[in-house]
Order: sequence, then structure tokens, then C-alpha cells
Amino acid sequence: MSSTNSRTESARINLRTSPQAKALIERAAAIMGSTVSSFMLQNAYEAARRIVADKDTLMLSQEAFEAFVASCEHPAEPTQALVDLMALR
Repeated sequence: MSSTNSRTESARINLRTSPQAKALIERAAAIMGSTVSSFMLQNAYEAARRIVADKDTLMLSQEAFEAFVASCEHPAEPTQALVDLMALR
């Protein structure tokens, strides 16, 4: 087992792009005062974080939220069909 601290470990991502895209990325990185690697990692990571957060976040109206809370606090009685189904377990 490696004694390397996980905070110092890194993983490589390789990609290919057009010369035009590479030049634009290099220019943007220079404007930001960072390396191409740092610029790409920061922007890709932030985009990935937003995409995952959007997927993992459920937005409800106030009315829908209140209905959800009410149904959690006062659940309906199980129907006979549900009782029968659970008895099969």
C-alpha cells in the first residue's frame, strides 16, 4: 500500500483538440495568469460541479414543498394491495 497522502496524489486526463481551440485556451489561461492545465482544470471542475449539482437538486414550489412535508408527517394508511404485496416478502 502506498504511503502517499491522497491530497498529493493526482490523476491524469488527456485530451485532443483543434489548434484553434488550443490557441484560444492558451490565450485565456495567459489572460487569467494561470497555466493551461490550471485553467482547464478549474473551468472543467466548476462546470462538472454545476452539472452534478443541477442533477442532484430537486426544486419545489412552496406549495409542493408543504404538501411533501405534510405527506411525510401524516402518511396515508396502506391500502390492502400494499399490505398484500409486502406480505410476499
